[in-house]
Amino acid sequence: METVQETAPRIAAVVPCHNEEVAVGKVVADLRAAVPGITVYVYDNCSTDATAEMARAAGAIVRTEHVKGKGNVVRRAFADVDADIYLLIDGDDTYDAFAAPEMIRTLQSGPYDHVLGVRKASSGSEAYRAGHESGNRLLNWVVAKTFGENVGDMLSGYRVMSRRFVKSFPAMAREFEIETELTVHTLNLRVPQTSVPVGFRDRAEGSESKLRTYRDGSRILSLIIGLARHERPVAFYGLFGTLSLLVAVALVIPIVVEFSETGLVPRFPTFFLACTLVIVGFLAWTAGLVLDGIRRARHETSRLTYLTYRAVVVPDAVDRPDDADFDDEESPLHEAGAALLEAQSSLGRAAESGLEFGVPIESAADMTAADAAESENLEAELPDGDVVEASARRSGGA
Repeated sequence: METVQETAPRIAAVVPCHNEEVAVGKVVADLRAAVPGITVYVYDNCSTDATAEMARAAGAIVRTEHVKGKGNVVRRAFADVDADIYLLIDGDDTYDAFAAPEMIRTLQSGPYDHVLGVRKASSGSEAYRAGHESGNRLLNWVVAKTFGENVGDMLSGYRVMSRRFVKSFPAMAREFEIETELTVHTLNLRVPQTSVPVGFRDRAEGSESKLRTYRDGSRILSLIIGLARHERPVAFYGLFGTLSLLVAVALVIPIVVEFSETGLVPRFPTFFLACTLVIVGFLAWTAGLVLDGIRRARHETSRLTYLTYRAVVVPDAVDRPDDADFDDEESPLHEAGAALLEAQSSLGRAAESGLEFGVPIESAADMTAADAAESENLEAELPDGDVVEASARRSGGA
């Protein structure tokens, strides 16, 4: 079990790169300028240019992932890098690195486990191509309908995450589908999350985009269908089971009507097909229910793994009231203080009048001395075994 540290949180930036020698140096420099103390890890993913050298010269720690694909890089980095707060950003300099402090503050102020940078293209920028934008909206709509929540920009590569989110993330995707998997992970675990608008601009001149609209879009859509099959098995298999049962009913109704009129079943192949579809429908529903139990057990395991790590340290989590809060007559603290003073004043008047519950009393010092003397007299007069009983009678009499 980890203990909460009082030191500043360790912040690590993970920058996946493939042939980004033109832009990676600026990304690293901007991150270090925007977030003092941040450790920037540039993962060189099968680059054939000077990406590693440029990143190292800018002050980054350079590591290599030999299996090509952004998902493979994120999987490796999340396993190897140890930090309290993780920042994930592309190395193509299309995201505004100076939005990082605001995203980190948002993560800590929640505290949240996932802060998504929602891309807002700058005026005159063509970074958000029409095909990508419409495809992103379509995929966001599919995810919202499938998983019940719209995150705004599920394909954004700019995110800030807590340690417990990262260490509970399985990272099974291989390429650009990793953003979709991250989004679905937040929805499945129902972790605290929010979004922050971030600037999005054109790539640096001389660099080339690795995205392929139709190829990557089809892969992402295929991943969403696969995740729906794994994460919503009752709905997924139940849909096919219900369709199979409906077709079976449509096929068997004429046969049943003809049998009731003639006593004959002339279309045995259709009847056998309807019976087969009924069996398939029930099997589909059974598979959905069984897989839903497995899904629940898997989510419980992920949740327990998530809970083994401490939450993000919130700076200045306790707000201490100042004198102005007590002086403000409309403040709740002022009202509470006035009520406390009134109660103390009432107790003081009761003590001065010598009455407590209608019985005359002495001062606190005299009462203490009288109680002590009475106790000594009783203990001297009684055997040892009766001291407790006498004390109990004296307490009851009081």
